[in-house]
Amino acid sequence: MVAAAHRISRGSDFDRTLKSGVRVTTRDLVIHVLPLNTSPPADPDERPAMVATVGGPWLGLIVSKAVGNAVTRHRVARRLRAAFARVHDQFSVPETMMVIRARPSTAQLGSAELSEQITAALSRRRIREAFDERLSTSHSPRVRS
Repeated sequence: MVAAAHRISRGSDFDRTLKSGVRVTTRDLVIHVLPLNTSPPADPDERPAMVATVGGPWLGLIVSKAVGNAVTRHRVARRLRAAFARVHDQFSVPETMMVIRARPSTAQLGSAELSEQITAALSRRRIREAFDERLSTSHSPRVRS
């Protein structure tokens, strides 16, 4: 399971990930991934400041009523958290936010199938490019004058 410290709970973090992150769709999921910049934030309340104390990656879930009743939605959320726990070590940038939107078809899937879809999404070119871009900007050598 995913620890509470690794769950996205603030609406502003959801919004930022959905608006600025890279979106990839699979058959049953819509996944938004946002590698964070680890430079010191101007606002001390921003999430990247927590990276030093908690670390990432962070997971946010969107499981709407279209998926099913409350019991079904909670089951899907538990399975998505278990699937994320299986694949979270595949992030090349640990300071990453991921929001997963479940489609109605996820109600029939197990956590193994969901983790396969998440793994497939993380291996897509758009996600790899976002991680590569983040790694190249954060590890670029500094020029002294």
